[in-house]
Amino acid sequence: MATIGFYGAGNMGQAMLAGLLEAKLYAQDAIFVYDAYKPSLEKIKRNFGVKTLTDSDELIQKSDIIIFAVKPNVLLEVLPQVAKVIKNEQLVVSIAAGITIDTLVDCLGETQKILRVMPNTPALVGEAMSAVAANAVVTSEEIAQVLAIFRSFGKAEVVPEKMMDCVTGLSGSGPAFVYLFIEALADGAVFEGMSREMAYEFAAQTVLGAAKMVIETKEHPGVLKDQVTSPDGTTITGVKVLETEGLRAAIMVAVSAATKKSRQLGN
Repeated sequence: MATIGFYGAGNMGQAMLAGLLEAKLYAQDAIFVYDAYKPSLEKIKRNFGVKTLTDSDELIQKSDIIIFAVKPNVLLEVLPQVAKVIKNEQLVVSIAAGITIDTLVDCLGETQKILRVMPNTPALVGEAMSAVAANAVVTSEEIAQVLAIFRSFGKAEVVPEKMMDCVTGLSGSGPAFVYLFIEALADGAVFEGMSREMAYEFAAQTVLGAAKMVIETKEHPGVLKDQVTSPDGTTITGVKVLETEGLRAAIMVAVSAATKKSRQLGN
């Protein structure tokens, strides 16, 4: 069985570990974790029972697939240090926002198998949306391997790398936009007299249910909206206010702004 190594044990790394183990894709003794912060390693060992390492070179030597689950600035610092240990046949997976495959190639060489992945924070509850891009030396079988890893805690699709900044603006930043919307829905209910706790439950479940309707029915969101919107009813009254106040345009601009910021970070 292939081995997998996590360079970094933060929230995203732990979410991935949980998904892999729950899906039984890798046995505990086939998973290695390195982190510079030793208390994090102790927590990982206690919670997941995988092998923890205090030497980053040892992690790389033991792993067929290496997932760098660290922040962009950290990744750019550590890659030159470990490049000499990484072999061409190993898969290098980066989840660092804004760091392009070309940048990774500059650090590791053109013959290195490199995949760039953008997951999002709902990975923590097994509902991530991840985008995967790879350089030309990665085979379709190897891409399938990585897709299986990220599908163990949500959904994952292959995208052209030029779409990665858009993915960052949409699914990477999108959860924060949705949280704002849930909070606003709840605030409206609180204004009308509902308790805060009940308002959050109703608002969050409403968003969850609406999202599942889009995914499971495959209907256009506009069609589903029309099914709820009766003539001269409560919903169309609310929709008119949202359109007048510019909700749709504001969300579009927010996604575009986050996308542009991702491009700036990459540059």
